Amino acid sequence: TDGQSERTIQTLEDMLRALVVDRGAKWESLLPYAEFAYNNSSHSSIQMAPYEALYGRKCRSPLYWDDVGERRVLGPKMIEETAEQVELIRQRLRTAQSRQKSSADHHRRDIQFEVGEPAFLKVRPIRGVVRFGKRGKLHPRFIGLFEVLERVGEVANRLALPPELSGIHNIFHASMLRKYVCDPDHVIPHTDIQVQPDLSYEERPVAVLDRQVRRLRKRDIPLVRIQWDLHGATWEE
Repeated sequence: TDGQSERTIQTLEDMLRALVVDRGAKWESLLPYAEFAYNNSSHSSIQMAPYEALYGRKCRSPLYWDDVGERRVLGPKMIEETAEQVELIRQRLRTAQSRQKSSADHHRRDIQFEVGEPAFLKVRPIRGVVRFGKRGKLHPRFIGLFEVLERVGEVANRLALPPELSGIHNIFHASMLRKYVCDPDHVIPHTDIQVQPDLSYEERPVAVLDRQVRRLRKRDIPLVRIQWDLHGATWEE
C-alpha cells in the first residue's frame, strides 16, 4: 500500500481500538455507526466528507432528523441514542486523526533544495523494479546525482533525469530527495590511459606491497604483490 492508505488504516485502527475500550464486547454492533461517522466526517484533503464527494450532497442523517420535525415520527429515544453514538465515534475519529498528524509533524523535516543543486533520489523497493531498474531490498536506497531544475511549490522539485528515465515523471516531493554533501575522499583521481592500436596499454609497477612463498607439488614458488599505476594490486611470480 502507499503512504496515504497506511495513514488511513492507522486512523481507522485507532478509532476501532477506542470502540473496543469504551464498549467492550459490544463494539461489533457499533461498526455501522463507525462507518457512518467516518464517511460523513470532513477530510482535510478534499475539504468535505467522503459521502458528499461521492454523491454530491450531504447525507441526510439522524443528526438532522430533529431539525425537520421527524422526532415525533421516529421517537426521541432512537434519535438521541443514534446521535450520541455518532458523536462519540466522531470524537474518537478526530482524536485519531490529530494523533496521526502530530506524529507526522514530529518526523517531518523542512528540507529545501536550490536550483542547480545536486540531489540523490530515493528508490522504493516496491517501485524499484519498474521505475528505476533496481531489484531487491539490498540495492542502494538512493540513486543519482540529479540536478534540481526548479522548485514546484513549497515541497516539490523538478529533477533533470537521464534519457533512460524519460518515462518517469520528473517532479518529486522533498521527502524523496537527499542532499549531497561533498566529500573530497569520494573523488576518485582520473588518469588518462594511452591505448595502443591493438587496444592494449602499458602498465608500470609502482610499489611492492608484500612477499610470500607458496608451496605447490613439493616446489616453493616465490610470489610478490605489486601495486600497478593504472590497476589494483596483483600477485606475480
